[in-house]
Formats: sequence, structure tokens, C-alpha cells
Amino acid sequence: MGVEKKWLYALFSIAFVSLLIFLSGISGFRSSYYAIPSHGSFASTAVHRGPGNPPAFAYYITGGVGDADQMFRLLLAVYHPRNRYLLHMGSEGSEKERKKLGLLVESVPAIRAFGNVDLIGKPDAVTYMGSTNTAALLRGAAILLKMESGWDWFITLSALDYPLITQDDLFHVFSTVKRDLNFIDHTSDLGWKEDQRVRPIIVDPGIYLTRKTQIFYATQKRPMPDSFKVFTGSPWVVLSRSFLEFCIYGWDNLPRQLLMYFTNSVLSQEFYFHSVICNSPEFKNTTVNGDLRYFVWDNPPKMEPHFLNASDYDGMVQSGAAFARQFKKDDPALDMIDEHILHRSPNQVTPGAWCTGKKNWLMEQCSKWGDVNVLKPGPQMEKLGSSVNKLLDDWKSQSNQCR
Repeated sequence: MGVEKKWLYALFSIAFVSLLIFLSGISGFRSSYYAIPSHGSFASTAVHRGPGNPPAFAYYITGGVGDADQMFRLLLAVYHPRNRYLLHMGSEGSEKERKKLGLLVESVPAIRAFGNVDLIGKPDAVTYMGSTNTAALLRGAAILLKMESGWDWFITLSALDYPLITQDDLFHVFSTVKRDLNFIDHTSDLGWKEDQRVRPIIVDPGIYLTRKTQIFYATQKRPMPDSFKVFTGSPWVVLSRSFLEFCIYGWDNLPRQLLMYFTNSVLSQEFYFHSVICNSPEFKNTTVNGDLRYFVWDNPPKMEPHFLNASDYDGMVQSGAAFARQFKKDDPALDMIDEHILHRSPNQVTPGAWCTGKKNWLMEQCSKWGDVNVLKPGPQMEKLGSSVNKLLDDWKSQSNQCR
């Protein structure tokens, strides 16, 4: 083995072993790894789960420096007692900001009562281009799996995202969706990504350092793998609980094999889940090819879609998407969504059929509640339903699955 190959092998080994240590919390995390800002009191209404009841979602919401207010606003916009929420402010955020976010969360009466929102207390260092993104995501999924047994789908959001539907809309549409289906934008047509994202060998120092840093590249590129086919797509996903259990608990070697490979890939979050699910005989037929997101890309496209504003509002409303990305803090478009779609007042959760308080300036509408298993969808439900039905028609025809 030549000197350069030995050096590359050493880099790969260090990175992968460090990633395994980084992910050690998956098999058994301790309570000190996360903080629960609201311990809650007894909620007066039971949350019914399982067949015959509306579905439930586990939200993993991420943010960085200066994102506490945006993360809190997003949480209020997507909150419902049926769901579970995990907030992760990356290690670059200050402890002061993290405590501020915890206090904001604890100030919401429903969250205190239902105790279904948690904040990671020991945050991960996340490098945008590196594999720490995937590691943090897997850790978040593992925590949510251990903390709550009743949710059906896992949704990833960042502080730059915002919903285009109420949770009642989302529950109603997904009530008729098979709960083992995965909404994940994917393709095997790698194009330029093969040479610029898959074949380059990178190391993400954030795996073994406590601070955020930049990735670095090896001088040599690797051949494409023979034992599996690489798929790519949007990093924003809606994944079934059963598929995440497959990735986390690993009764098959495939998730570990691909985790090893993508540890050294650029933007591994655009490849990992896509490649695992499409190379798995058990799950490859559960892939609905769509991420339910609304983006507007520049021409030519940049690394991220452009920031949305009020001029994009009509396009968002008509899109049939569940979420839109990306928004600047306090953009007027967010106020328009709050007013016309969510009917949400500032610093209050989005009201649903579960809220029984009177809407006035003295009382938050959702500070009192009735049956949280009752739904009252709004006009956006029809648009989301049409969009999901179209995706499901493609899935049933198998015209767009893992190709």
C-alpha cells in the first residue's frame, strides 16, 4: 500500500471511528444528553394513538446562532398536543440563547401541560458540508424513538422553514396514507453530483472536535461503490417510524455499511437515507417521490433556494406543499401565512379543533383545550390532499420509485 493510500485509509478510519463515538447515544442515551424545558402537569384530555385515530408526527427542528426566536415561532406554528418535538440548537449557539429558547418553550401553557417538547441540552457541532449533519439527524431520530412510542412519521425542519398548512390539515390528509410510506425526494441520476459530491473523499473534523469547523478534502477520489447503488435528493424528508427503526436499530447491515461510506462524502444528508431506502428490499417499495416542500431556486441554482418573501405568497398557497423554505427572520410573508392560513396570533400556537378558549387579547385561545383527537381542517387541506394524492398515484404506478 502506497504512502498516499495509507494516509487516506487512516483518515477514513479516524473519521468513521469518531462518527461511531459521536453516535454512541443512539443505542442508549442518558438523560443528561438532553434537556426537557417543561415537565408539565396532567393534561385533562387523553391523546389516542394507533389505528382508527389520527396520525402523529415527530418534528426535529434545528437552528444555529441567533435562531432562538425563529425556532420558537416555527414551533408555535406547527404545535399540536398529538405530536412530539425535539429542538436542536447547534453548538455554535450560546448557552444563553439555548436557555432563552427553553424559557420561551416553557411559557406556553399547552406545552407545559402535555410535556411533548424537548430541547437537546448537549448540542452537536454541525458542519454544513460534512457528515456531522447526518450524525446529528440520526441522534435526534434515536432520541425521539426512545422518548415516544406513538408517533408515525418523522419530519425534519430548520429555523428557516415554515408550514403552509395547519396540523389539523396535515392529520386529516395523512389519516388515509399507509403509515409505512416514506416521502423522500430521490433519484439515481447523480449527474454532476457523482464527481463533485460522491467520489471526493472528505473528513469532517466536527465529528471528533467540540467546535464547528470546515471539512477538508483528500487529494484522491474514490471509485463508485459496487455493492450498492447511490441515490440522491432533497435532505428534507418525511420518514416512517418503521424505516427509522431500521436505520437506528440496525437488524440489517445495510444502514451501517452506507453510514460508513457516506461518512466521507460531501453533504451526506443528500445521499444517506435515499441510498439506504432504495437499496433495501424491505423498504424500497415504500418510497413516495416527493418531499412536500415549496422552494424557489435561482437560475442557475445555488447551494440553497432563495429567500421567500411576500411576492412569493400566491405561489406558496397554490403549491399544495406542506412546508416552505427559506425565510428571513420576521419576513412579512410569515405574517401573511399566520393571518390567512394558520390564523395564529403573535406568540401563540396555531389554533385547532382542540383549542376551546375564547379568542381575545386577554386569553390565549389554546390555553384551554378539549378533545385533542378531533380535527377541523381548513381550506389548505384540499390543496395538500391533491398534492399527496398525485404523489400516491405515481407511487402506486411504480413509475417513480427508486429509479
